[in-house]
Amino acid sequence: MARLVIVSNRVPPPRATGGVSAGGLAVALQSFVEPGTLWFGWSGRVTEKPSGKPGFADGQGVTYATIDLSSEDYDRFYVGFANSSLWPLLHFRLGLMRYRREDFEGYLVVNGNFADALMPMLRDDDMIWVHDYHLIPLALALRERGFNGRIGFFLHIPFVPASVLEALPPARDLLRALCAYDVVGFQTHTHLEDFLDCARRFTGFAVEGQEVVTNGRRVRAIADPIGIDAAGFARVAARSAGTAYIQRVRDSLIGRALAISAERLDYSKGLPNRFEGFARLLSRFPQHHRHISMLQIAARSREDVAEYQVLRRELDRLAGDINGRFSQFDWVPLRYMTQTVARTKLAGLFRAARIGLVTPLRDGMNLVAKEFVAAQDPADPGVLILSQFAGAAEELSDALLVNPYDPDAIAEAMHVALEMSIDERRERHAVLRRAVFDVTAARYCNVFVDALRGA
Repeated sequence: MARLVIVSNRVPPPRATGGVSAGGLAVALQSFVEPGTLWFGWSGRVTEKPSGKPGFADGQGVTYATIDLSSEDYDRFYVGFANSSLWPLLHFRLGLMRYRREDFEGYLVVNGNFADALMPMLRDDDMIWVHDYHLIPLALALRERGFNGRIGFFLHIPFVPASVLEALPPARDLLRALCAYDVVGFQTHTHLEDFLDCARRFTGFAVEGQEVVTNGRRVRAIADPIGIDAAGFARVAARSAGTAYIQRVRDSLIGRALAISAERLDYSKGLPNRFEGFARLLSRFPQHHRHISMLQIAARSREDVAEYQVLRRELDRLAGDINGRFSQFDWVPLRYMTQTVARTKLAGLFRAARIGLVTPLRDGMNLVAKEFVAAQDPADPGVLILSQFAGAAEELSDALLVNPYDPDAIAEAMHVALEMSIDERRERHAVLRRAVFDVTAARYCNVFVDALRGA
């Protein structure tokens, strides 16, 4: 059987006890990765003069191979084009997109360096699965170096319509690079259709059904929503609910309902709008004063990107304003923290919460929404409030869907959730739970790899 080679921007370091550390991609793939797999990517280290030769580690028969980046490569590839051009563009934030030709050139250079380091490790019959926007040109770089085997690509974040994509100067180059893959996967059917439309408009290639026909290659596009290990997360949540940590949280609430949000501190997540929505709840529905506490966990990320620094200052100001306006001597309505919380503790917090607030302005999928559903006690479940612009909304339509740009809509949904009868909560949760337990991480992996095997 062909060996699976996974390529991602960051490679999860193997733990001494086996397996990999928790992270979105690592958690999704860990049950699928088996002995013999090669996982390749950036080490996360920035060094003065990278050698370009991979370092190796082994975990339960899986080989983890990594290379370092130079500071110039890091600035141009990672901070520059990937996170200052592609990330805002693909999240529909054209006003935040910054493009420089030298950054795009650095992006191509690093993808070429990845290909140079990976090629000596490849076998002719390997199947390569490349992940996310950092590595769009990698298949083209590997083809130029002589690899003719199967290569698939999965985009974990949204794709955009042609009218948005064309704002990026090298959009056509990136679309042609995507067409060097055999299979290209997206989180939702909307993202898939937008890709096919862009390929039709900008590449000159023909589109037949869900395939792009290039010079000598048929590129199959699929919608393959990512999932979680729902049963495993539910077990973790049930165990965590009985820990001293969660008991301390319950004691601190003094019987109040808990609304929880947890994500990276990122402008795509709609955090200022969410804070304003909570403030609108307290101003428009004063009957909830002293009966609800909101916990916002927003782990710091990409602190060397200016827009993230601005966002953090704005959230600090909004949190202070909300608590200054509404706090009483024995009630602080908004609890805001920017440190990382362990996944096991998050599972217990989700189970203890009456409301899960997942309101990104745009998201490829959003696994927090699925984790919140999986964590709930079916006998007394909480209510999920979900952005209509998260990919998860395509599957989780029985959540309370909101437009995240409308703080009043968020406030009204929170009010509905707090007033909702237990019968309606159970009914909604049962439908959501079926969806989360059907579309799992294992299913996501199997669908994609089966498509790649058939390429």
